Amino acid sequence: MDGGAKQVARLVALSAIFLLPLAPLIVASSFFFPFITGKAFYLRILIEVLVVAWVVLALLDKAYRPRFSWIGALALAFVTWMFVADSVAPNALKAFWSNFERMEGWVLLAHLLGFFFAASAVLRVEGKWRAWFLTTLGVSLVISVYALFQLAGALAIHQGSTRIDATLGNSAYLAIYLLWNTFIALWLAFTEKLAWLKWSLFALAALEGVLIFFTETRGAILGLLVALFGAALLAALTGGGRTRRLALGGLAALVLLSTGFYLARTTEFVQNNSVLQRVASISPADGQTRFTIWGMASQGFLERPLTGWGQEGFNYVFNKYYDPSLYRQEAWFDRAHNAFIDWLSAGGLPAFLLYLSLFGSAIMLLWRSSELSRPERIFLTAALAGYAVHNFFVFDNLVSYLYFFAILALIDARVARPIRVFERAPELSPALGSTYALPVAAITAFALVWFVNVPGMRAAHELVVAITPAPSGPEENVARFEKLVQHPAFAAQEVREQLVSVAGAIAQNPSIPIELKQRALALAVTEVEKQVTRYPNDARSRLQLAYAYRTAGDLSRAFAETRAAIALSPQKQHMYIEAGQIAWEAGDFASAREYLTAAYELDRTFTELAPYAAAGEFIASDPSAADRVLIEAYGTTEVDSDVLGVAYYRTKDWPRLIRLWKMRADTPGASVETWFGLAAAYYTAGDKASAIATIRKAVALFPQASASGEAAIKEIQGS
Repeated sequence: MDGGAKQVARLVALSAIFLLPLAPLIVASSFFFPFITGKAFYLRILIEVLVVAWVVLALLDKAYRPRFSWIGALALAFVTWMFVADSVAPNALKAFWSNFERMEGWVLLAHLLGFFFAASAVLRVEGKWRAWFLTTLGVSLVISVYALFQLAGALAIHQGSTRIDATLGNSAYLAIYLLWNTFIALWLAFTEKLAWLKWSLFALAALEGVLIFFTETRGAILGLLVALFGAALLAALTGGGRTRRLALGGLAALVLLSTGFYLARTTEFVQNNSVLQRVASISPADGQTRFTIWGMASQGFLERPLTGWGQEGFNYVFNKYYDPSLYRQEAWFDRAHNAFIDWLSAGGLPAFLLYLSLFGSAIMLLWRSSELSRPERIFLTAALAGYAVHNFFVFDNLVSYLYFFAILALIDARVARPIRVFERAPELSPALGSTYALPVAAITAFALVWFVNVPGMRAAHELVVAITPAPSGPEENVARFEKLVQHPAFAAQEVREQLVSVAGAIAQNPSIPIELKQRALALAVTEVEKQVTRYPNDARSRLQLAYAYRTAGDLSRAFAETRAAIALSPQKQHMYIEAGQIAWEAGDFASAREYLTAAYELDRTFTELAPYAAAGEFIASDPSAADRVLIEAYGTTEVDSDVLGVAYYRTKDWPRLIRLWKMRADTPGASVETWFGLAAAYYTAGDKASAIATIRKAVALFPQASASGEAAIKEIQGS
């Protein structure tokens, strides 16, 4: 049995670590957020197995024990500090465990730290760092081929646009993945002795560099250019002879290409190409949304400068310091779209400085160590620089985190020195390793996988099942949710939000029995009430509860929750519109007018909000004030707006309602439904003759609607 335990642990560790690069290929269609959750659980499980196997190796053989480097010390300090920051976060559970959409939190950091130390030791002792990175490049080739098929139209782009995303499911995630692999391929190419492999690596780097442009991710494109420029500059400064001449030539080519593209940015050729046009649009003005969010994040930092808001806590900052100029953007931002600012927001100034120090220490040690080759120094520095530039405009993700910590571990493996206390600790005998270490390790690994991952995996799958229309009908969906809310793992908020959505759909379906509607709505209300009770300062949860109350017909409570959400996010137009609509529905026209007007007044440059303010005036019986709002915003009172149509109907202003539908019907390409809508307006106003004439005109324009048209005419004549 001598050496048996070590060989088993070694085989398990190497198997786990060489399976990790396959993570980008994982798409778990049976899980909620399939492009994220499948990869995350896969990574977590393998890292847990790897770390346990590494601990056994370290007990049996001193060579595998942790060594000291400043990178390792700073990584440990960073993760430790985030444990402190997350512990005092407004939502500590989410800070530690994250959610299905992101799968980050402190749990991810702990896994990355374990990967860092285990990979550094195992791949150093085994001498397999190069083989590991070649494995990652092999996987990246598969993903690049997938992206090429997307470009050719043979495979669908999951985001539904022209921006390739391969198996990452997000173009920005694919972009940074390709950026890492481009420079890893260049590093390995410049140090490869086999000619066929060297040129294959160069070809792969070129392919993946080009594919970055087709992701249309401007942060990654800028990162690529900065990294290439930096690599050429470093080569020129540190190389000699032919290397320096080639590097200077590369610098000149980059400058000429960049300058030429800048000068041609307004040409028809560039503007008519979606990829080039998106790159050409890079400018301070185009980044105004991000600058605004960064400003909001700075306000949040000043409120909690030491510990921040915890991981996954940016939504508190976003809501509290929301800027009304963001109205046309997505309603809920959970990231600052700048990884550096994200860490400043999540963990305060200490986390920000520690995160920066990871980059600084990595680059410093790259250039101070004599054990690293010049190409290794140049291209790893370039990769880190490109990653930093990308992260200045985009938040991080599972795969980019893995590569970052892999590069840090590689540098650590090259420069770390033995730690005396670990070196002096005795090694376990092979017998003890087989008798105790391996069985304990197996139990530990099983427990980690079971308790850390299985509950989340089960909930991620059951949530998909619960929101998928059941073969036996919606009653089965409600039953599935009743079961799921009992064990939602760390994703209770996501489960409850999906429950509200499903319950709302059930409530609006006229074919579903009232008893089932009440059962679904009662469950939704109860669950979101739990969410609000536990996290009362989360504006999003307050609004979800308001929606649940409103759908259930409890307008007074819905209005109260919306006002509570406004108190938490006083500059957000969406909140005021919701409050105004609930007040309107409840017959409180004065409050409806107040809130709908307030939504428009927050930023009057959004003219699409003017109809809400005008509708508030109409229902408050002040049509002249409504006209002033519309004329100021549009220069006319004849505005096509659904909310105005409802206001005209509710106030029985039939002339305005008819003019609105006539304007729609007179629009080129108006549908038969629009013509029938005009007929309905005439009929509602009591003008049956005009209603019938309009239907007949609609049938003349759309003969296929003759049957429904004749039925409508008979109904009108018989009424």
